[in-house]
Amino acid sequence: MAGALAEVLGEVLVAPDGEEVAVAALAARGVSLVGLYFGCSLSGPCAQVGASLAAFYGRFRGEAAAAGAGAGAQRLEIVFVSAEQEQQQWQEAVRAMPWLALPFADKRRKLKLWNKYRVSNIPSLIFIDASTGKVVCRNGLLVIRDDPEGLEFPWGPKPFSEVVAGPLLRNNGQSLDSTTLEGSHVGVYFSAHWCPPCRSLTRVLVESYRKIKEAGQKFEIVFVSADRSEDSFKQYFSEMPWLAVPYADEARRSRLNRLYGIQGIPTLIVLDAKGDVITRQGRVEVLNDTECREFPWHPKPVLELTDSNAVQLNEGPCLVLFVDSEDDGESEAAKQLIQPIAEKIIAKYKAKDEEAPLLFFVAGEDDMTDSLRDYTNLPEAAPLLTILDMSARAKYVMDVEEITPEIVEAFVSDFLADKLKPEPI
Repeated sequence: MAGALAEVLGEVLVAPDGEEVAVAALAARGVSLVGLYFGCSLSGPCAQVGASLAAFYGRFRGEAAAAGAGAGAQRLEIVFVSAEQEQQQWQEAVRAMPWLALPFADKRRKLKLWNKYRVSNIPSLIFIDASTGKVVCRNGLLVIRDDPEGLEFPWGPKPFSEVVAGPLLRNNGQSLDSTTLEGSHVGVYFSAHWCPPCRSLTRVLVESYRKIKEAGQKFEIVFVSADRSEDSFKQYFSEMPWLAVPYADEARRSRLNRLYGIQGIPTLIVLDAKGDVITRQGRVEVLNDTECREFPWHPKPVLELTDSNAVQLNEGPCLVLFVDSEDDGESEAAKQLIQPIAEKIIAKYKAKDEEAPLLFFVAGEDDMTDSLRDYTNLPEAAPLLTILDMSARAKYVMDVEEITPEIVEAFVSDFLADKLKPEPI
């Protein structure tokens, strides 16, 4: 256990009293699940969640001891991954918490964790298996809300067919059993009427759904509402030709959110006929492929940067190769140059059941690319090889006359080995 967990957390954590705790010691305590709590003491929502989480943590740990397991069998530990900028604030926050924390000085590891788990907002709680370091549940905050007694511990992922099981509705009131989804590709659509980007996507998605069905593809969408009232749900659902989880079934809606670790809407998860995830970026795919020629949208190793997929630049470190797109074939040649390296990285991490630590893009010349260059203060050179880490506000730049596969591979390897010196964005 210590090896896998130390790879994620480092060798040492900090207790509320300031004492160091070896990560290896967690095994002796019987810890089987670790919750990574991303937060900041200056955030109002974090303060509210922190109080609920502390009550849950104390109750869960107390019940484990009362069951006769003893103080050594703690099963669950939580580690605070702070967004605090000042050490004194961090110290005060840690003293007020009953769990462990990542050391304040370990800023590089903190940023790596934010990127590794694609944390886009706080508070966020991600449960990982202490023996393997693999993600068990991406939306732990829903766990403590839905299972306050910890009866479902360790909250591991379940098959989509099991989580969605039950009646589904059409907007005419017809009820169908979820087994009707068997053998079909499924889009799980998390959305709400109060959200303007959701309504915009829904209009496009209705047309995409129609085109896919007319092409004879077995495809269904299941709407999982985040509306604030049943009336809003009904009004919004009336615009949709697909299925929905009943609004009154809050438990099932919450379980689906937990299953896919939903952190924001709109989100469209596309599943294959077996219920396995093809892409979490259905929103981007629908907007980029309005004719649905590439359905069911298997992920591409290298993307051409566009207005609709630029949002992915905020999800973690991204390799971006800027090229002169006025030169015919330059963008395609750049994609072919990067693709073997991207495929190698993706395959390596997929074998470990982990998301790749980098996304790969080729950027041509347009207004959006110009804005990105301006925002990140990049030179106008082309070709220009960069890695942009928006969450860390850092960039890594290689400005050479010719970009070769060897240069790209060495650049990526050095980045992943923390050998590159970042420049501020």
